[in-house]
Amino acid sequence: MALFGLKKEEKKGDEGQGSRGGISTSGNVGSGTVNLGIVTRDLSGVLIAPRLTEKAASRNDAGVYTFIVRRDATKYDVRDAIRALFGVTPRKVTMVNRPPRTTRSRARGRAVTVPGMKKANVFLKKGDRLDLI
Repeated sequence: MALFGLKKEEKKGDEGQGSRGGISTSGNVGSGTVNLGIVTRDLSGVLIAPRLTEKAASRNDAGVYTFIVRRDATKYDVRDAIRALFGVTPRKVTMVNRPPRTTRSRARGRAVTVPGMKKANVFLKKGDRLDLI
């Protein structure tokens, strides 16, 4: 049973070369610059299209805009995309996930799959507007 009695050997030359308590430093060891793994996101494809329905159009006067967004988009992605594209900061963002479903066709009785989507309702402050058309 020698497996449990062996001590792990430390690698030589690893002490003090850019590793401090699990945080990796970038550049010189003494520079104080710390890379925390922040990744910039690509926000160009978050908003697919504005949702132009009667209900959505009636809510535009109250400062609520509805967009169809990617399935993997989060509230924070939508908020940042609105900031980048339109230059306004949303007050609140709510998400609605409509899963795909199977229904019967009225014409022939066949099974038809209705595609799902993810919607984002963007609430703006009073006075802020988006020009969608």
